[in-house]
Amino acid sequence: MKKTVFVVGPTASGKTEYAIRLAEHFDGEIVSADSMQIYKHLDIGSAKPSPEQLRRIRHHLIGEIEPTENFSVAEYKQLAEGCIDQIFRSNKLPFVCGGTGLYVNALLYDMDFSAAPGSREHREHIFSEIGGEEPGRLHARLCELDPEAARTIHPNNIKRILRAIERLESGREDRLTPFRRKRVPNKAFSSIVIGIARERQILYKRIEARVDRLLEEGLESEVRSLLSMGLSEDHISMKGIGYKEMIPYVKGHISLEQAATEIKTHTRRYAKRQMTWFGSMPEITWFSAEEADLDEAVLQEMIRHIHEKRVPQ
Repeated sequence: MKKTVFVVGPTASGKTEYAIRLAEHFDGEIVSADSMQIYKHLDIGSAKPSPEQLRRIRHHLIGEIEPTENFSVAEYKQLAEGCIDQIFRSNKLPFVCGGTGLYVNALLYDMDFSAAPGSREHREHIFSEIGGEEPGRLHARLCELDPEAARTIHPNNIKRILRAIERLESGREDRLTPFRRKRVPNKAFSSIVIGIARERQILYKRIEARVDRLLEEGLESEVRSLLSMGLSEDHISMKGIGYKEMIPYVKGHISLEQAATEIKTHTRRYAKRQMTWFGSMPEITWFSAEEADLDEAVLQEMIRHIHEKRVPQ
């Protein structure tokens, strides 16, 4: 069966450069699995690959969607699988690189996205009524409605909790058995999953440095430009870390120092959630990276691992 290589891990772990080096070695192309990098115009805050990196290896699903669009994981799955098939037909090796766990799962497993999309207005009402700023209150409500479903959804996965509550409160379903996503491997290809891990304090140091760099590169100007295009905090694309914190600063409600602190705090929390998500996936083979952006010895270990896994068993 055809193989697809996944390079995953928390934000600021160095996935992009490792994936590029691996794709260069194996004559591959990269499919992004990042829910923010897929939007046009969101370049700095989403930490898209640099123009030089994009020239080195062909990337797919970077800057493809208008930031005013509501983009679903079902749509991502369809586009990404089309890209992977195109890469196979070019006799190249597909690499999927990113840290959006649901996007990664959508490609690793056959998942059912046939449920009706529901109402964003209804979900926003649930969010405000229950107190969405405290994820525990949303998860507690789901526990009341369907304890079994609540055990399968992480308390911090607010989007999925809201969707579950919406379906249950609609009165059409007593339990969310159809909603549960069983981990049935994708039949279109087999997967080699590489995880990049860094010691927590090293990762947090890298996150701090990344946020400082994004601010130096012009995150404020990018947010001002996006707002001038008609985007607002109500658009899904502007709820990403880096954007949602800068909007209050741009509007004069908080200081730049406070915005930067909030971005760093929220990014650290996000990285922790990513490690919890990926840590539950038995398919991943983890590689430990130290402080350097790219460790040649670690890269060679990854290359040997991929070679071994590509040999038919």
